[in-house]
Amino acid sequence: PGSIVRIPKFEVELPQTPSGQMKPRLLERDVTVAPLYKQTYIVVVKSWSKMSGGAEIVLYLLTKDAVARKTDVLKLDMSGRFAINVVDNLLLVHHQASRTSIMFDIRWDGLISGPVTIHHPVVSPLPIAPCIVPGLKVAESETSDSNCELYSPNWVVFQPNIVIDAKLGCLWEVMVELEPLVTMMPDKARLVDFLLLRQDSKSVILSVCKQALVPGRRCNLQTIARIFDKLNGVFSDSMQEHIPPADRRGSASSMKQLDSRLTPPGVIDQADMYTYVLSIFELSSVKMDYKFIVAVLIEYIRSLNQLRIPIMYVLYEQLIKTLVGNKCFYQLHQFLQYHVLSDSKQLACLLLSIEGDYPPAYQLALDMLKRLQTADAEIIDILLNKGQLLQALRFARNIGKEDSISARQFLEAAAGAQDNMLFYTVFKFFEDRNMKLRRRPEFAQGEHCEQYVKHFYSLFSELGNSQRLL
Repeated sequence: PGSIVRIPKFEVELPQTPSGQMKPRLLERDVTVAPLYKQTYIVVVKSWSKMSGGAEIVLYLLTKDAVARKTDVLKLDMSGRFAINVVDNLLLVHHQASRTSIMFDIRWDGLISGPVTIHHPVVSPLPIAPCIVPGLKVAESETSDSNCELYSPNWVVFQPNIVIDAKLGCLWEVMVELEPLVTMMPDKARLVDFLLLRQDSKSVILSVCKQALVPGRRCNLQTIARIFDKLNGVFSDSMQEHIPPADRRGSASSMKQLDSRLTPPGVIDQADMYTYVLSIFELSSVKMDYKFIVAVLIEYIRSLNQLRIPIMYVLYEQLIKTLVGNKCFYQLHQFLQYHVLSDSKQLACLLLSIEGDYPPAYQLALDMLKRLQTADAEIIDILLNKGQLLQALRFARNIGKEDSISARQFLEAAAGAQDNMLFYTVFKFFEDRNMKLRRRPEFAQGEHCEQYVKHFYSLFSELGNSQRLL
């Protein structure tokens, strides 16, 4: 700011003309400087290109200590006088004769021809929205609020987005409204590409995603999958920027640590997607085929897994509830068996909760907890709650934790089962453990097992050694 940078000279290509005709000249009004995507470009309007079907705009990229390089050509397909503004990295070309503005985005599509990319307008030329000027003088002594003349010959345009009407004495900022563009771009995946490059587009993107699922405006599954991949790719890239290079090999675990941080503005994460888009599946007012719901959720989970983004439990919960509600137990079993759904304690607990509807879910939950290798205590608690005390003791012994489990917890469960031989077996198991640990069968005072010792002797005071069931 406040400094002048001298750039090396460079040549602008001018068309060759037959001898005797005046050569076209490059006028000052046809050249401007524009910042686009954090780079500086020289913008040259070639209004003399009528022979090729209309004028065109050529962009030259400025780089430090190097000659400006021709990088992009914008096809206008019309002729006349033009003025240029830059708004949100979009190049807006105002055409006075047609009273319309043409929008270009140099990062969005384009036909590559050698070192140059040729671009066509993002949408058809559009007029600027009507502008009302309060207190506009209509007679010598009268004023009124009325529409000003758009694309007036009195307009003077300044960068990046200023328009001044010298006659009216008015100054405006040119802005771009994104919502109307949604209906102008039928390919919603390309629309999302465009919106991801814009500032403050998050709410519009979420609206596009929601509309893609609504009956009557629904997109096909392939398009929805492309949208998910684009959004999750941007999220993954933004998270990677916060991970130190040394930790990027284990990016999944690092990403999990970053999950609690605020997502960068404009980036759509799983919480946004569930709250504003996927939650539509749970509305009773919206009737949808459950097969479509399952397909969409699976596509979203696939996209997250592909980018190694840890998946929120609420997505699994929504999927499983949809499958169970429609009695698709075989499909649920397949998803779990082939690890479409990632193992977690929360997911295992959800499977336990549906055991009443699908009994095999109990064993699926236990298998999942065993694979985690960090849920031994939970497995023991589950077996105890199911009254499977001997299985719990075997499991503790197999994992080498029989010396650390709570004797009181097991004895309490055994006493509540009202099975004398089961109580006898459990009691003798812990007596043997006591002999192993302390070389005496008595329980330590801190274990608080006195009432169960009394209960044991009240049952078996006259019973000899019996064969244990364990």
